[in-house]
Amino acid sequence: GRRSARVNVARAESDAAILRRDLTLTDTAARLALVYAEAEAAQRRALLSEEALSLALADARAALALVEEGREPLLRGIQAESEAAAARAALDEAEAERAAALARLNAIAMLPDPATSIETSLLDASAAGLAGEDRLSPAVRVAEAEAIVAGRRVAVERINSRPDVTASLGVTRFGVEDQTALTFGVSLPLPLFDRNRGNIDAARAEFRAAEARVSQARQQASADRSAAVARLGSSGSRVAAADAGVTSAEEAYRLSRIGAEAGRISQLELRAGRAALINARSAAVDARLARVRAEIDLARLEGRAPFEGKH
Repeated sequence: GRRSARVNVARAESDAAILRRDLTLTDTAARLALVYAEAEAAQRRALLSEEALSLALADARAALALVEEGREPLLRGIQAESEAAAARAALDEAEAERAAALARLNAIAMLPDPATSIETSLLDASAAGLAGEDRLSPAVRVAEAEAIVAGRRVAVERINSRPDVTASLGVTRFGVEDQTALTFGVSLPLPLFDRNRGNIDAARAEFRAAEARVSQARQQASADRSAAVARLGSSGSRVAAADAGVTSAEEAYRLSRIGAEAGRISQLELRAGRAALINARSAAVDARLARVRAEIDLARLEGRAPFEGKH
């Protein structure tokens, strides 16, 4: 039974290698999706910075006009110009972050033609994880396959402890009388002092450790999946709340612009409204990126591609 035992071990090792390969592919897909989403988020932040600069410049021109008319003190004009300069610096930083994010995407995806912008949105894609069934984690499947390999190695070591019967057949020629004799021999070693107990005990210990790793992997996968499902479920509410905040901030800023032009609202209130609008739009991008990360985490635990069936 030595040959069949070694074949069983080799087959189990092959199955485990295939599962490890699938786990690597899943991790690679998750990493690529995350880098893509981060590049898209950086692109959106750059666009928001451009719009923030445009609003700051428009408010600065309005403030300077009011200063010239004597309706606002000179300090308001200086503050408006300072805010415009800060917005211009923030735009430069956002554009640098966008370039760096696209460079990471090009390097990881190994694109033949480097991407200069993100066309297909991943931040606006709806998650697919909650609709799927509870799948077995790839890490658990790998741990189970490695436990099977360890169990079959125990069987190999047990077989190796059996006596190895060797048969021999030969021909002997006697020189004096020129006679030929056929010889046959059987060798049966008796393992009186070495019954392969050391290798068997070591294989059993590795099998017990593999079973412990399976139990730990199952517990960790269950806890991670529960947390990922919770994050994915709450991320939808976070996105909806962020979008509602953007709508309210846009309306508040519009009204404050009208009031500032009519002289009923001060420049301080106008700047506060503009800052609230910028923060609300940035929070909406962060909420969508958090939803993508939750979907990626759940997809990795389920052994599938992120947003499977959506893109």
